[in-house]
Amino acid sequence: MNDFALWPVLAGTAAFFAVGALWYGVIFRQLWQRAAGLSNSQLQTGNMWLIFALTFAFEMLIAMVLWHLVARTDPPAFVVMMMAIGFAVGVMIPAIGINYLYLRKSGLLFLIDAGHFLFGMAAMGSVFVWFRG
Repeated sequence: MNDFALWPVLAGTAAFFAVGALWYGVIFRQLWQRAAGLSNSQLQTGNMWLIFALTFAFEMLIAMVLWHLVARTDPPAFVVMMMAIGFAVGVMIPAIGINYLYLRKSGLLFLIDAGHFLFGMAAMGSVFVWFRG
């Protein structure tokens, strides 16, 4: 298995991005907006194409790192899932938590955003398992 493979990385990124679209666009849209303290007019500001493109790029970087680890270690499927979810729980969510403490963000916003990372990484891990299967 190559250290970098375009299709699994793109598919893993797309899975993470799709979780975000559902998470923030459908499931927790209003709750997240209130917890973030953003008005409708504030949400309409900014270049959404740029925001989405950068989000996809950051998620692709995450996918590249995870795929590299999977390719280097060639673990069984359950370990791929442990790596993906473990990365969310052990690195990403604590990093968000530290930032939110200093930014004085609410616990509710933290839980919503942490859930996004947890389920997004689980989706990415699932895609990687599928590509390796």
